[in-house]
Amino acid sequence: MQAETTARQDSGANAPRYDLRQIDCDPNFWYPVAWSRKVRPGKAFAARYAGQPIALIRPEFGPVYALEDRCAHRQVPLSKGVVDDKGCVKCCYHGWAFNQQGHCVTVPYLNREDVGRPVRAYPCREKSGLIFIFPGDPALADSVPVPDIAQVGNPEYKTRQFNPRLKCHYTFMHENLMDMNHQFLHRRQMGSITARFLGQDRGENFLEARYSFARTAGNQPLAEALIFGRHHDLEGREQPVEEVVSIRTTYPYQTLQIHDKDGDLIMDLWVCYLPLGETQQITQAFGLLSVKKPKWAFLLDLAWPALGLFTHRIFEEDREIVEMEQAAWRELGGDHNVEVFPVVRNLRTLLATHGVPNRYAQPLPATAQSAVD
Repeated sequence: MQAETTARQDSGANAPRYDLRQIDCDPNFWYPVAWSRKVRPGKAFAARYAGQPIALIRPEFGPVYALEDRCAHRQVPLSKGVVDDKGCVKCCYHGWAFNQQGHCVTVPYLNREDVGRPVRAYPCREKSGLIFIFPGDPALADSVPVPDIAQVGNPEYKTRQFNPRLKCHYTFMHENLMDMNHQFLHRRQMGSITARFLGQDRGENFLEARYSFARTAGNQPLAEALIFGRHHDLEGREQPVEEVVSIRTTYPYQTLQIHDKDGDLIMDLWVCYLPLGETQQITQAFGLLSVKKPKWAFLLDLAWPALGLFTHRIFEEDREIVEMEQAAWRELGGDHNVEVFPVVRNLRTLLATHGVPNRYAQPLPATAQSAVD
């Protein structure tokens, strides 16, 4: 917590600047670590946050809870243990039992309750098919809201889940989604389209950019037509604005919403990038994509597999490119990006301001700081 407090205090104009890829997520937010369906009643499940092993335990009755995934005795994973009829998890090695608060309630071969040391317990919530933990200061957990997620539970939308793992720092993913100027990368999936930047909004903890798109060549992909409707061929002329795409980072989460020409929300994406390793250069994305059902809902059901394949191919192209960026960062020994798009520059500032420099981070030299500016 001391490092985090220091980082918050050093956010003024004269504060040192750090390589963005050495800035960790602020732990004082709710982060998804598993899908609800993965943690079955009476079972424990292994998860991870930024190098910290997490055991998720779901009793037969009662809410799921989260503990450090190391028995206080021999540091064996508690997620390998057994959940008893009281809802406690028993270590698979010697049977030490821990309750929802992380207290050791039984050392069976001593028949005493006051011997074993406790393990860390994490505030834990379940919402929208996800299990969240609060890895920061537990005293702050109740004051920080668990995020609202896409249109989960709204019967007017159909929602799919995705959670790919990426070999890159989480900040690369924020930049990738926010920057709609990389559509050339997706030309094989999308055809030739051009992004039109419509404007941006900024706040203390958020940045939003808005775009529309014009097709310059090629046919509209089937999956796109199923979501947005068929666009008419204007014989080479520039298409009018028919949908507005809004990408928003509200730290630490990111959303993408598409509204049609009448202002109706037709697609809603929510995603959180969970850092897995200590240096946060491996990321697990937890995303939910909601699509508005057409008048004849069965048409979306029929198209759902094609839509899933389409979005998977798009994401695989993004995955390859951000992992190449991460590899270049590693080979060059730091961030050499030369960013010219104001939206991405503002996003980098937002992520740097709200994140926490990790223990390996060194202040950038003055020349590098001026280049960032």
